[in-house]
Amino acid sequence: MHKHIEWDTPGETSVSAHYAKDPNDYGEPHPGSILTGRYKGATVRIRVEAYRDATSIGDVVALIDPGSGERLQSLGDLNLGDTVRLPDDKRAFQPAAPDD
Repeated sequence: MHKHIEWDTPGETSVSAHYAKDPNDYGEPHPGSILTGRYKGATVRIRVEAYRDATSIGDVVALIDPGSGERLQSLGDLNLGDTVRLPDDKRAFQPAAPDD
């Protein structure tokens, strides 16, 4: 069973919006793909196990604080290893690393 997550809107880092302008390079996620979403401001990486109806299903493999780049074990109700659903419209590109 997957955990229901209210993903942040990706805004200017939206994967869907980017590829709507140039659909030639866009491929559907497949098992083993690593995707990025945003949750409570943090970067969440998902390892895809299945893809159906424009939604990826997979396990959380990384939670990253955007300010420090620190890896987290949990954030709110989300933990490493949780199985979640990530809709295509909530996918985001990895943000730039914080300046030192």
